[in-house]
Amino acid sequence: MTTNLEVLATALYVKIDDSLADTGRRGRPPRLSDAELLTLAVMQALLGFVSESRWLRFARARLGAEFPYLPEQSGYNKRLRAANALITRFIRTLARDTDLWHDDVWIVDSTPVECARSRPTVKRSDLAGWAGYGYCPSHSRFFWGLRLHLLCTPGGLPIAWALATPKTDEREVLADMLTGDQDLLSTHPGQTIVGDKGYVSKHLDAFLAGLGLTLLRPSYRNLRPRPGEHLLKPIRQLIESVNDTLKGQLDLERHGARTPAGVLARVGQRLLALTSAIRHNRQTGTPIPRSLIAYDH
Repeated sequence: MTTNLEVLATALYVKIDDSLADTGRRGRPPRLSDAELLTLAVMQALLGFVSESRWLRFARARLGAEFPYLPEQSGYNKRLRAANALITRFIRTLARDTDLWHDDVWIVDSTPVECARSRPTVKRSDLAGWAGYGYCPSHSRFFWGLRLHLLCTPGGLPIAWALATPKTDEREVLADMLTGDQDLLSTHPGQTIVGDKGYVSKHLDAFLAGLGLTLLRPSYRNLRPRPGEHLLKPIRQLIESVNDTLKGQLDLERHGARTPAGVLARVGQRLLALTSAIRHNRQTGTPIPRSLIAYDH
């Protein structure tokens, strides 16, 4: 484990512990605090441990001084699933603690989160009814699972996210993400959102304009290109690189969850790890905010 990861984990723990200090939690405190739980979850994602059992064995061998108590795999998994609201809260808290939070441009896109492959697994999965079959054009393949809809800055900082069945229209999810977060809209008036052709809609344009937002996206081939449309492609490619970071370095597609709460926790865990790394990189002056190289070994 690198010194950089130790510094990141220490700073993250202090930030979360200080934020939770004023919550006044009642009852006997758990042996593994919420700050320790989220710090462990971030370290697990950054170090690439897909298996929780392997991660806890590693932590007992290498991190005994930092974490005097570590639960068994079932207890860790239960605590992590119960911490979904806490994970979502601190993704936003850490994002607010960076200068990238004030960027006036956001990028939106969705990417598959596969949850099963075999037909028997699909039939007995607890995700049936939420997950479904979809098609991924960029990889020319069908999949069974969900789609992660991500709104982020050009630097890769997650702003808002949602998981939805692949049949749900991307435009509907974007509208729901924005209208369901009034605090986000009130703190970012006049924001510009860049999307791909999946967000082409006059109704969506009018809806966002009513919220004081501007949507930039390419036109269909049979329509006249908008002014400056050729400049959008490099910007849209930025979120593809963010998705690649989530899948290639943070193993998003190997989440292994089999329940709705489990999927939310595993996806949130990876977004929290990405946000933590970006925050730390900005504070330490790392040239590439989204780089995880200093933390993944």
